Amino acid sequence: PQPIRDIPQSVTIINSALMQAQGATSLADALRNVPGITIGAAEGGSIGNNFNLRGFSARTDLYLDGMRDRGQYYRDVFSLDAVEVLQGPSSMLFGRGSTGGIINQVSKLPSLTPIGTATLTVGTQPTVRGTVDLNQAMSESSAFRVAAMAQDVHSTRDVMTNQDYGLAPAISFGLGTATEVTFNALLTHNDDMPDYGLPPVNGAPAGVDRKNFYGATDDRTRQDVMNLNAIVTHKFTSAIKLRNQTQYSRYRIDARESGPNNVGTLVNGVYTAFPAANTGNITELPLGQLYVGLGSHDRNITDTSLYNQTDVITEFKTGPVSHLLITGLELGQDTNDTQNYTRNIPGNANNYFRAVPLLSPVYAPAGDIPAVTGNRVQSSATDVAPYVNDTMSFGDAWKAIAGVRYDRYNASLTNSINLPASASQSIGFTSVRAGVIWQPTETQAYYASYGTSFNPSLEALTLVNGQQSLDPETSRQYEVGAKWDLLDGNLSLTSALFRIEKD
Repeated sequence: PQPIRDIPQSVTIINSALMQAQGATSLADALRNVPGITIGAAEGGSIGNNFNLRGFSARTDLYLDGMRDRGQYYRDVFSLDAVEVLQGPSSMLFGRGSTGGIINQVSKLPSLTPIGTATLTVGTQPTVRGTVDLNQAMSESSAFRVAAMAQDVHSTRDVMTNQDYGLAPAISFGLGTATEVTFNALLTHNDDMPDYGLPPVNGAPAGVDRKNFYGATDDRTRQDVMNLNAIVTHKFTSAIKLRNQTQYSRYRIDARESGPNNVGTLVNGVYTAFPAANTGNITELPLGQLYVGLGSHDRNITDTSLYNQTDVITEFKTGPVSHLLITGLELGQDTNDTQNYTRNIPGNANNYFRAVPLLSPVYAPAGDIPAVTGNRVQSSATDVAPYVNDTMSFGDAWKAIAGVRYDRYNASLTNSINLPASASQSIGFTSVRAGVIWQPTETQAYYASYGTSFNPSLEALTLVNGQQSLDPETSRQYEVGAKWDLLDGNLSLTSALFRIEKD
């Protein structure tokens, strides 16, 4: 816990009150409040949320309660008290990645104040969603909290349906005492249908009924997420605190995804797609003579993560300088197992399993089409990282921040079909962070900072052939900015000028 004015980087926090006021249901909804972020579809072989911070992918820079949340899934906000976005290279704080910054989801945790809320949302297409948030004290120093969600959501497309539910229980002991212990979990299940939209014709989305669905009726993206978290905090004295956090996550995804691979013609039962170079499907043929080739890409994915982080937080003085010193060690292990399948017609250059009329596509399942087993990726990684960060206060107006972290990252990967058949790397990288803050009053802060980050080629536990021997990409940022709190803290203004360089 630290005031935003004491952080020499751009920070945006979206609290639960704002998310509730806007009717936000997903992490993407909440992040629309953040400047410098772009929200993309699940493209490039990925599933789930896809965000860019300051122009750089934050795909592997999503966190839950300060621990890496690397699973490929769509994140809901029913279990969150806040979403925190720290912008700029931050490997000193969070390790590999973080070129554009990080996104941290803050879970709803127990308190001694009773809470009891429920929401019901209904909408067109149709849509129905319900949530519950219950917090209750069990004694003078213990409490439990349960958040839950269920929804049935349809869209303007024919066939489309999404059915999701989630549960986030938590229990805390020793609240307000020297030793506090909290256990919390996140359990979610999504059974959604992917939608690849309308195919392009003559350089624009085809001029067809927007309800048209170009896929298979048994398409699915089933995601099961289990996240277990334990936090122990012990205060030895008012100036020395020990904090240990352990988190285990498992993500299972069963995806059967069909979509419009190409557009072409069907003559005497033979489908011929327009040339791949004709990306806009430029044609003088009427829409009634065009067909869409539906292609399939299926995947079974299992990801796991196990992280442990220990921090010793110490406050002391050296002469006139006050110090807030954080010394810590992070240990982590990640695994990935991805089996790919296709259901396209074997040996067909048009790469499709069914051709449907553009104006009135046929709705049918794809499960009766034999699946062809594709590449299987099995990978794992470990990370050991000691770090130290010191916030130094020089009187009431000046602060200086300096931190250093060393990561020893080891990763390995095997492919069953694709090249390389195997790859491994062992990387040692030192990340630094430095900043100076001038706070002439309690409502003003002006800062300058410098930070670095690194991105190994095996960071996402997947690999393109030819990259296995490359050194990590490295980034550095120079930033100056200002933060003002106005109207008794009810209005906060921030500004930043930054430069990021990536090698």
